[in-house]
Amino acid sequence: MKYFLEQEFNKLYNKDAHNAYFSPGRVNLIGEHIDYNGGLVMPCAITFGTYLLVSPNNDNVFRFKSLNFEDALEIPVQADYVKTGESWFNYPLGVIEQFLKDGHPVKGYDFLFYGDIPIGSGLSSSASIEVVTGFALNDLMDSGYSKLDLVKLAKSVENNFIGVNCGIMDQFAVAFGEKNKALMLNCDTLDYKAVDTNLGDYILAIINTNKPRKLAESKYNERVQECQAALTALQQELDIQYLCDIDAATFEQHKHLITDAIIYKRAKHVIEENDRVKLAAVALSSNNLAEFGRLMYASHDSLRDLYEVSGKELDTIAEYSKTDANVAGARMTGAGFGGCGIALVKESAFDDFSEKMIDYYTHKIGYAPSVYSSLIGNGVGLLAAFATDDTLKGKG
Repeated sequence: MKYFLEQEFNKLYNKDAHNAYFSPGRVNLIGEHIDYNGGLVMPCAITFGTYLLVSPNNDNVFRFKSLNFEDALEIPVQADYVKTGESWFNYPLGVIEQFLKDGHPVKGYDFLFYGDIPIGSGLSSSASIEVVTGFALNDLMDSGYSKLDLVKLAKSVENNFIGVNCGIMDQFAVAFGEKNKALMLNCDTLDYKAVDTNLGDYILAIINTNKPRKLAESKYNERVQECQAALTALQQELDIQYLCDIDAATFEQHKHLITDAIIYKRAKHVIEENDRVKLAAVALSSNNLAEFGRLMYASHDSLRDLYEVSGKELDTIAEYSKTDANVAGARMTGAGFGGCGIALVKESAFDDFSEKMIDYYTHKIGYAPSVYSSLIGNGVGLLAAFATDDTLKGKG
């Protein structure tokens, strides 16, 4: 891959790239819709993501090109920038804008991006682009940002330049990911623990529903408000700042404070899901994939029945997985209403799983999903530090 990208860079810019970088995508293994409720999430980096080759130029311009998109941008170096339309290059441009705001003058660079994250799949391609751009500029310019600084910078780009009100999990996971480790992260305090995740004979299957996620943003905001209503009700008797400040047993003792049935269901999911993350860390640390798989299914059931964010497509992925003896566990991952499901599948049976999943899903939904396999990989870094063979395997 690195050699191919170097050749493409040379063709486009008639010179060699100065450096090459890689930033992964991410999946959240368990702990869904917890980040805005003060609890724990458990993301991991995956082995496909965003490649960036870059070289300084003497023309005092920024050139952004991608092998994934036809649209490109050449823009002079200036004091500040604003988002232009909806094109992909707004993400790296926003990172440059943030460097400038922080007092780091950025001179001209030629950029070439290539991503093998499925577009619109909910695997954090935007965070991957932001973090790899920030990491590259910090490396080339010796700007002095720590990795955590870059995570916060990338989140600021997403919130303030792009205009998406996301949390910090995605940027954190693609920056701090470690091979064969999940990150048990408190999105409020940013305290985290890298949990040993030895998948043994299993790999991570990522199943893209290929459904446009039209409802995700409006329903997301609705769930945030419902959780706030639950918190307000519980605060009548409990001195808490977030729903996840209590466990399921404490919630059971005080559930009478929530009189709305819908609000009760939302709170029950959040508090029990937070407990599941803690149990999942114990299961993974002790190589108990059967228990971790059980927790994955329980998480999906809760997201379907209590939080109501899954939908027929994601439910079909979990439904088929439960019938396949080569699957240890499965669940939706991300905000829901489309996007991706994940499953722990025996590596030797991945092709069989993929074919049967595609058949089952297509029969029920009317169109095919895309199925990929991934290991748990490292976070952002120089491309030379990564395997240069293709690690993405997909069907559909």
